[in-house]
Amino acid sequence: MAQKEAIFDGLMITLQLSAITIGLGFILGIAVAVSLVYGSAWLRGLGRAYVEVIRNTPLIVQLFLIYFGLPGVGIELDVMTASVLALTINLGAYTAEIVRAGIESIPKSQIEAGISLGLNKPQIFRHVVLIPALKNVYPSLSSQFVLMMLATSVVSQISAPDLFHTASIIQSRTFRDFEVYIVVSLLYLGLTLLLRGGFSLCYHLIFRRT
Repeated sequence: MAQKEAIFDGLMITLQLSAITIGLGFILGIAVAVSLVYGSAWLRGLGRAYVEVIRNTPLIVQLFLIYFGLPGVGIELDVMTASVLALTINLGAYTAEIVRAGIESIPKSQIEAGISLGLNKPQIFRHVVLIPALKNVYPSLSSQFVLMMLATSVVSQISAPDLFHTASIIQSRTFRDFEVYIVVSLLYLGLTLLLRGGFSLCYHLIFRRT
């Protein structure tokens, strides 16, 4: 019973990490994408540097830099905060590239049509650019979010009590490697299917009239 409770607690931590990271990473990604498309030269350069650095370095290195490196300059973060920060920064870079591609896929004629209808700039950006752009790239975004959920297992390397870390502790105590990791694999598979189903439902609810 204790092992089942531990697995359940680890599963809940994984879900919490995933939900928080997806929410924050999505917001960060949109902000960076907007700066890449509409920002000034220095802002575009800053955004591009961020995206390139994050996308071309391993997530675990980013995690270690935040958790073990920042204390060297006087910034100490607890395990969960460091985990959320690293995962959010990583997801934000990938989301930014996906959303940027979506924004740039919107035809100029569509924007001109919005102007001719008397829409102001915020209205044009929201209704004519952003929502259609998100609809265009929604499959890629949802896949990236699912991949991030799976990538949360990396936080076990700094002893965050997620599903994988909990399973590793149980395995080290019971030496039942096959059984433990089969259960963990099935749980991750279940989470993946659950997220995909949830994102599919969200697509129909959000974009069915667009």
